[in-house]
Amino acid sequence: MNILQAALLTLFPALVIIAALTDATSFTIPNRISLLLLAVYVPASLLLGRSPAEMGVDVAIGVAALVAGMGMFAAGWIGGGDAKLFAACALWLGFRGTPSFLLVTALAGGGLAVLLLNARSAALKNYFVAAPAWLSRLVTPGGDVPYGVAIAAGALAAFPQSNLLAAFHGRF
Repeated sequence: MNILQAALLTLFPALVIIAALTDATSFTIPNRISLLLLAVYVPASLLLGRSPAEMGVDVAIGVAALVAGMGMFAAGWIGGGDAKLFAACALWLGFRGTPSFLLVTALAGGGLAVLLLNARSAALKNYFVAAPAWLSRLVTPGGDVPYGVAIAAGALAAFPQSNLLAAFHGRF
């Protein structure tokens, strides 16, 4: 059973990394990534012996994150895929991991913005002439910011503190 639990838990970082890479290269996060995170959460929680009450708290945190993400989307700060990924990550991270997730995501987002502002400056423009198309688009002045990268950084940093990982370690 521990192997199945571990396999389910490895899907979270794998899917989050895929979301970040997809966002960085195409400025989109496919809905199937967030949906897979939602779908795998339930069996992972049940196999780890988490109670319905504990899962309910995680769902409430995920819903709150979705509402916050929808607000950020409505304000034009993030894309729709970012909002859905944000909520799915908060669901997985639960009460224990969400504070770290929020802090690291905010810091990573600020760092990403500064990095892109510098890369998009006129002084560095000539360095990206022969870059792949996705990188040229990423450093185009006035372009979008792939905030999924910051969300992934926050999620990966907070995952060791998550309720699910704590439940997994508690079973050994």
